[in-house]
Amino acid sequence: MALGAGTGKGRLVRYAAASAWRRARYDFHAGPFYRWRYFGQVPERLLIAPTDLRTADPTIAHDIYAGRFVFAGDVVDVSGFSVFEIEAPSRAWAAGLHGFGWLRHLRASDLAVSRSNARALVDEWIRFQRSHDPVARDPEVTARRVMSWLAQTPLVLDGCDHGFYRRFMRMLTRQVRLLRRVSRDVRPGLPRLRVAMALAAASLSLSDQTRFARQASRFVDQELNRQILPDGGHIDRNPGTVLEVLVDLLPLRQAFTARGLQPTPALLGAIDRMMPMLRFFRHGDGSFAKFNGMGETQLGLLATVLAYDDARGAPVRNAPYAGYQRLDAGETVVIADTGPPPLPVLSTTAHAGCLAFEMSVGRQPLIVNCGVPGPGATALRRLARTTAAHSTATLNDSSSCRFLTGGYLAERLGEVIIAGPTRVPVTRQEERGAVVVTASHDGYVARYGILHTRRLSLSRFGDRLSGIDSFTSPSGSAIAKGGRDSFAIRFHLHPAVQANRLAGGHGVLLVLPDGSAWQFETDAQELAIEESIRLSDIRGSRRAEQIVIHGRALRQAEVKWQFRRVAEAGGRRSSDHDDAEDDQPA
Repeated sequence: MALGAGTGKGRLVRYAAASAWRRARYDFHAGPFYRWRYFGQVPERLLIAPTDLRTADPTIAHDIYAGRFVFAGDVVDVSGFSVFEIEAPSRAWAAGLHGFGWLRHLRASDLAVSRSNARALVDEWIRFQRSHDPVARDPEVTARRVMSWLAQTPLVLDGCDHGFYRRFMRMLTRQVRLLRRVSRDVRPGLPRLRVAMALAAASLSLSDQTRFARQASRFVDQELNRQILPDGGHIDRNPGTVLEVLVDLLPLRQAFTARGLQPTPALLGAIDRMMPMLRFFRHGDGSFAKFNGMGETQLGLLATVLAYDDARGAPVRNAPYAGYQRLDAGETVVIADTGPPPLPVLSTTAHAGCLAFEMSVGRQPLIVNCGVPGPGATALRRLARTTAAHSTATLNDSSSCRFLTGGYLAERLGEVIIAGPTRVPVTRQEERGAVVVTASHDGYVARYGILHTRRLSLSRFGDRLSGIDSFTSPSGSAIAKGGRDSFAIRFHLHPAVQANRLAGGHGVLLVLPDGSAWQFETDAQELAIEESIRLSDIRGSRRAEQIVIHGRALRQAEVKWQFRRVAEAGGRRSSDHDDAEDDQPA
C-alpha cells in the first residue's frame, strides 16, 4: 500500500521528515566539503587487537585464495580481476565483501599463504577505493570493516613491510574519522549502535586516543541506554539483534580490560540484561524463536557467546518491555509475541505477528512461524512479514499491521510498518499450577471494530497447551452486525511434523520425528489442514502444513483449542495427568 490513514499517515510523515533530515546531514558530512577533515596525523601504532567471536571456517580460506567469494547466497568467481573492481550481484553480497568479516576465515587457516592473501586483498581495497561499490561507503558497512581490520591486525600486519603498514594505518584512521563525523546521522537502531561500538574499539586500539576514547565510550553508553530495554531485549524486537550486539559488546568489554580501564556501568549493565534474553528466546533445540525478522540461529556463535554468561541460570519468562512471554514446563517451551510493532525507523524487518506463538517439545519444534527467506527473495520476504505467515489469527485475510510497499517512498524509506497494534495489554498468572498468559491487540479495531484476545495456558507437566481466541468489540460487547468478521486461526507446523485428521473432523493427530504424538482439538466447526511453507535464509524453503480454523466472529466470538500429548512411540501413553483446570474445548 502507498499511504495509510489516520495514525498511519501521521507516523509515516514524521518518519519521512526525520529520515530526509538525517540523510541530508549525512550527505553533507560525508561529502567533499568535510573530506579534508578525514586526513591528518596518523596514530603511530596499534596497541591491542579486539577479539573476534564470530565462527570461522578455514575451508573458506581456500575458496578465497582460489578467487571464489560467496556472500548472501551469491557466488562470484574472480578470474584475472580484482574482486573490488567487479560489479556486485547484489547489495547484500557487496556488503559482505566490503565488510571484511571473511578475514577471520583466512586467519583460522593459520597458513602463511593466507596471511599474504589477506594483506594483498586489503591492499587492493585501498588501491581501488575510488571505484568501490557505493555500499562500501555505507556507515554500517564501514563500521564492520573497521572492526574486522582491528580484530585481524595480527593476520594482516604480521610480517608486512613499512609501506603497507603506513597505508593500512592511514586508511584505517581516515575511516574512523569519517565514522566520527557521521555517527549521529546514521539510522537509529543497530546500525548506529554498531558504529558506536566500532568507534569505541578503534579508540582503545589506536595509540594516543585518550580524549577520543572518552567520547566514544559516552556515545556507546548513550546508544545502549536508548536501545537495550530494561528486560534485556532490543528496541527493534528482533531476537537475533540481542546476539548481534553481544558479539561486538563482549570484545569491547575485554578491550577496556586489556587497556587497564574499567568498562562503564552502562556497558556492564547492558551485557548483564541481555545475557538472560539469549536463553529466553531459545527453544529446546537451541534455536531462537522466529519473530520480527529472526532467521536461522547461528548455533556455534550462540554457544560462544553463552560461554561468557557467568550466571548460567534459568531463562527469564516475562519480557514485558521487549513484548514477549515464555511458558515452559516439562519438555515443552512456548514463546509468544505480546508486543506492538517497533517504531517505523526500526521496523524495516519487523513482522505483523502480534499474539503469535511458537512451541517446541524437547528438541523438536512443533508449532512455528514461517521464518524469513534469504536475501533477494523480495516477494517471499513480504509474505513472511504478513500475519498469515504466523501462528495467530487473521481477520478478513488482512494483516494486523500495514506496510509501506511500492513506489518512491518505499524505495527511499524502506518497507516499514506504518500502522499496527498500539495497545497490547498482557496479564500473566498461575492457576492451579498452570501458567496462564492473556493478551489482546487493537490492530484490527480501526478497520473492522474487532479486538483480538488470546489466552494461553500451559499445564504444570507441559503435556497440554490450551488456548482461547476471542473476537469482541473494544468495549467488550458483541460485534456489531453488518461488519466484516471472517477469521482464520493458523497453527503452522514444522516440516518434520506429520498431521492426520481424526474421525469426527474436530481433531488432528500430530506425530513428531521421535514417534511421540500430540492431538489438536477444537470446538470450532470448520477445521482444515492446508499447505504452508517453511522459509530459511540458509537452508531455503521447504513445504510444510498448517492447521487452520475458519469462522465468523458473529457466529462464534470465542474459539477454544488445545494441543494434548497422547502417546509415545509404539502407542504407550506418555502421561495420565488430568489437569481439570485447563481450558477444554466444548
